[in-house]
Amino acid sequence: MSGDMVRGGLAKSLIRFSIPLVLSGVLQQMYAWADAFVVGNLVGEGALAAIGATTALNNLFVMTITGLALGVSLLSAQLYGQGAKGEMEKLLATFTLTFGGVFLVLAGAGSLTAGTLLALIHTPGDIAGQAEEYLQIVLLGLPFVAVYQVYAAVLRGMGESKAPLYAVLAAALINVGLDLVLVGPCRMGVKGAAAATLAAQGMMAAFMWFYAARYRALRLPHWKTRGWIEGALFRKGIGLGLPIAIQSSISSLGSVALQNFMNRFGSATVAAITTAYRVDTVIMLPVTNLSAGISTAAAQNIGARKPERARRALAVGSAMMLVVTAALAMLVAAVGGNLIAMFGVTAEATAIGRSFFRSISIFYPIYGLAMALRGYLEGIGDVLFSSGVGLSALGLRICLSYGLADIMGNQIISYAEAASWWAMLLLFALRFLWKKSRVTPEQSALE
Repeated sequence: MSGDMVRGGLAKSLIRFSIPLVLSGVLQQMYAWADAFVVGNLVGEGALAAIGATTALNNLFVMTITGLALGVSLLSAQLYGQGAKGEMEKLLATFTLTFGGVFLVLAGAGSLTAGTLLALIHTPGDIAGQAEEYLQIVLLGLPFVAVYQVYAAVLRGMGESKAPLYAVLAAALINVGLDLVLVGPCRMGVKGAAAATLAAQGMMAAFMWFYAARYRALRLPHWKTRGWIEGALFRKGIGLGLPIAIQSSISSLGSVALQNFMNRFGSATVAAITTAYRVDTVIMLPVTNLSAGISTAAAQNIGARKPERARRALAVGSAMMLVVTAALAMLVAAVGGNLIAMFGVTAEATAIGRSFFRSISIFYPIYGLAMALRGYLEGIGDVLFSSGVGLSALGLRICLSYGLADIMGNQIISYAEAASWWAMLLLFALRFLWKKSRVTPEQSALE
């Protein structure tokens, strides 16, 4: 299995690791894009806004899974760097069972209370019914997402980033095909789009299970051989992932608050901004996955007792971030409005989305540098501070949004987010400088 970042050129290793993750992220976002694109063009802007209105609530669960899985990935990378590859089977079994079971229960509870959750964030009445239908179905896929994320996390920690790409490619093809059939000829509307996503998520989890079974170290043990859950590994993984998961969960709750804030501007703004965030999520995948590469490189080298090389990964990754984000800023400023128009929204919504992109894109390099520092700090185990910074930035964004809405209107959505990026960069940079001045290389290697 490839992916060793302890030896060889760092730039080449980061590129080789990040590109499959970027491609898999693009394909994974096709779930949301396919649902939105097909529904927006075949059903209408109201249905598109209904799907967009569920995003914050769905992400509340998904981001919790992702945060917990990041802890598993960091632990996997540390074990891999230490040469403890025999622990991977135990790590995989422990978190597949615990995460799958917990999110199976949460999926059922969320689906049953979907209407109440949407009412709490004041979803506009003209789209509330369709939003409930979509959310009830799509939440049932959470156990599949959890299983996929555990497998992907263990493999990423070992430097294997191609598996998620293959899994998501297969799932994306299923999702797009079913969207066209269920929303088009079958005329199932948002329920058809949700069913397509559910089926694709199931395929994604199944693919990862079969893929990982190719490697002896990643085969789940027979239940008669030993217990499935290893308490020591569970505590270590949760210790790394829980702060990130709490931060992700609270961030998602903050996004719910921001969705509630956004809803006050009407369905045109909801359609425009939620569609803009779909586009933005894909555009920023090189940034988030390069950050993941920096985190993995740092974790592997800390495990291998090479802290100086971990810091070099940050330097190389930061330079790459500046190049990437500058290119993305120019791209989005030029064609962002056209990308939003592809989803079948009105001219009013397109104009709102174009203005959002032009306001936010100039701050992409700031976000990129903040994410580079964040990846490094999380890779060396400083996850609690990273989570605290994320929550602080979110709090600033919410306060600015609600406090300045009467003055700046819906434009405050973009400027408040940019201000939060500046705050993240400042805090992460100060933390890095503090740790560099206070911690010796030997101590850093033992963190």
